[in-house]
Amino acid sequence: MKKVGILGTGYYVPERIVTNADMEKIVDTTDEWIRTRTGITERRFAAADEFVSGMGAKAAEMAIKNAGIAREEIDLIITATITSDYSWPSAAVLIQDKLGLNGIPAFDISAACTGFVYALAISRDMIMAGSYKKILVIAAEKLSSIIDMKDRNTCVLLGDGAGAAVVGESLTDGILSAVLHADGSKVKVLYQPAGGSAMPATAESVAAGLHYLKMDGREVYKQAIEKMPLVLEEAMKKAGVNSGDIDFVIFHQANIRIISSIAEKFGWPDEKNIINIQRYGNTSAATIPIALAEAIENGRIKKGDMVALSAFGAGLTWGGAVIKI
Repeated sequence: MKKVGILGTGYYVPERIVTNADMEKIVDTTDEWIRTRTGITERRFAAADEFVSGMGAKAAEMAIKNAGIAREEIDLIITATITSDYSWPSAAVLIQDKLGLNGIPAFDISAACTGFVYALAISRDMIMAGSYKKILVIAAEKLSSIIDMKDRNTCVLLGDGAGAAVVGESLTDGILSAVLHADGSKVKVLYQPAGGSAMPATAESVAAGLHYLKMDGREVYKQAIEKMPLVLEEAMKKAGVNSGDIDFVIFHQANIRIISSIAEKFGWPDEKNIINIQRYGNTSAATIPIALAEAIENGRIKKGDMVALSAFGAGLTWGGAVIKI
């Protein structure tokens, strides 16, 4: 069987920094409330003329450069997003055009915060099957476009950004396992009610704020605390490793309490836990690849390190993976 690994990573975050102090001026909240409950001190919001395709293309450019390959070697693009530039066509085809790679296949997947892990699993299997050789995996979100700035329970949590990875054949196994799950019975725990065929846009739906993200925070917390450690255990077992073999862990950056609680459960000290939620907030599918690319860029994660990934998001979806850099 072919060996598959991550050949290069990249990320992009918008220039505009929105601090907790800024949020205090917009909605009834405080810096202390946000920090103590979420771990977030600031987040990035994209400019009015900045969209998922542009952010994704910038992260992709960096990933291709770091992979040390020509962009023409990319033979498939997979983009994980829930905030594409348009309802359709896909963000992937827009990114393909921006990269000058017209002709190669490109498609989106919608798995919310678990999107990168889903895309990683898909790309690994497609390369192992011999269908493609080098796949560009992108996770990008402009969540600022779907948040209700009057809802203090959600607007303070989210940010914008993009992460990317070039996945391809490698000399050693790099993606050791990828495990995916979903539970569609709990869709309304976290979703965007209007804008789809079930509730097309009308003046009434817009006025009612139904095009904004809606979340049952307590239930999301409960499900994440339960599902993320289970899928991590499953991913490590499938990879044939245990928690002691893991050099670093990257959780979906949604809440510092969730992250710290699960890391403690596995006995991972702070130095093994890659955390950037304090600077970027929750960027949905983009959190894990941004954290991975940034940690590789600053030398914290190095060649040969074993990294565990775990994510949970709307769908409900959850997934885990073990990769060796």
